[in-house]
Amino acid sequence: MQKPIVFPWFVIIPLILSVGSCSSERNRKADSILPNIVLILADDMGYGDVSCFNPMSKIQTPHIDKLALEGMMFTDAHSPSAVCTPSRYGLLTGRYCWRTRLKKGVILGYDEAPLIVSGQETIASLLKERGYTSACIGKWHVGLNWQTKDGYQMQDDNNQYQDYSGVYRKNEEHVDFEKEIRGGPLDVGFDYFFGTQGCSTGDPPYCFIENKKTLGIPTIPSPDEFTKHPGVAPGLMVPEWSSETVDVTFTEKAIAFIDKMQTESKADPFFLYLALSSPHIPFLPPDFAIGKSEEGGRGDLVTVVDWSVGQIVDVLNRYDIQDNTLLIVTSDNGPRRGANGHQSAGKFRGYKANIWEGGHRVPFIARWPGKIKAGAQSDQVLSLTDLLPTFDFISNEDKQVKAYEDAYNIWPAFIGEEVEEADEMVRIFHSALGIFAIRRGAWKLIQGTKGPGSGRFTVPQDSLKLIGQLYNLASDPGETKDLWNQYPELVQELTNILEERKNTR
Repeated sequence: MQKPIVFPWFVIIPLILSVGSCSSERNRKADSILPNIVLILADDMGYGDVSCFNPMSKIQTPHIDKLALEGMMFTDAHSPSAVCTPSRYGLLTGRYCWRTRLKKGVILGYDEAPLIVSGQETIASLLKERGYTSACIGKWHVGLNWQTKDGYQMQDDNNQYQDYSGVYRKNEEHVDFEKEIRGGPLDVGFDYFFGTQGCSTGDPPYCFIENKKTLGIPTIPSPDEFTKHPGVAPGLMVPEWSSETVDVTFTEKAIAFIDKMQTESKADPFFLYLALSSPHIPFLPPDFAIGKSEEGGRGDLVTVVDWSVGQIVDVLNRYDIQDNTLLIVTSDNGPRRGANGHQSAGKFRGYKANIWEGGHRVPFIARWPGKIKAGAQSDQVLSLTDLLPTFDFISNEDKQVKAYEDAYNIWPAFIGEEVEEADEMVRIFHSALGIFAIRRGAWKLIQGTKGPGSGRFTVPQDSLKLIGQLYNLASDPGETKDLWNQYPELVQELTNILEERKNTR
């Protein structure tokens, strides 16, 4: 039997130090490798639509549920607005949209110039500086500059798409679809864009845009059987346009982008912003999703989101890059009311457009194996505006993040640590018609209405400080007990903070 080799101490100690040094160096190098970032944003998917957030959901989302088991569920995540345009602006810029010209509602039509102004920082421009290649695939909906024929100046259509014989149609008739489109994703930091101007299945032109040009020329009027669906605007479309397969196409393009990065630029990190159309109206699911839920057409579209998530996970696994990819799945705002008894907003009050929680509390899941603990949950308050400073932190070698006006770096919550001064952080939410709410700690104050903030029970401007709602979400997440009259000092304090923030530019 061979005796073991025994090394003297003066050989062993340097060897241990050497191995330890090499190991530490490898760890430092691993920590310095920038992660890929994939952000999948559903359109109108509610807290109660995802089965891991709502065990009673009439919609099954197995791919998203599996992602939750492998990552972290955030149970107190929010969009900055209860409708899509302002939420997307806030997500991309880390800044509240009501600081722009858009004070309520969303942008519609060809007359809407970009909300993101030239030189403004976005997630894409920030990550570009850090060496990322970025793609925006899907619904844009924060404004484009369309060039026109014969120097025609776009007129304000006042979002009156219902009157297709008026300004809305006149603007469309003067668009020169042969010319380059300006002010879009490529002008704010993205390297590639494939998507649509607005709501992919409800806003013309019904065509895809790749980078700065339309794919094909929209020349065919949308048929009556299509525009009869609620919320669908009439307008021009390209031949063979299919609203049923829009998200299938977006998902294919997202996979193609990852393929390209892994075959041509494997060493470079990428950022993929996949903004799906589902489950936004009209409820027109692709054939493979019809009848997949117990909720109806809208629920079937939620299963399309889940299918897309599964497709993206598969391609990350195929290239074995899942361990160095931060994958986030969330939604741009709350849902429409569910059908067949389905609670699309879960236990929360209200729906899309409302200032109540159901209008802006959204499902949010983050996975990054080895960084984010599997099967974890966080009750840290999070706004989609917080993604910019959080991405700033994880992509910054010095880990120094500047102060942002409307957003916070909440990366510690992703890794199960406390966020410093979390209870003092202020988030502001906005309804479809411009009603404000402020959240600090467990307290939420709604300003100027006793109603949902989306059409009824609003009050004049001079009464904003006199009427409102106050809820303690820790004890009353369903917003059933209005404490406005019981805590006048707290009402005054939160109102003062809100007014100060509103007046800060």
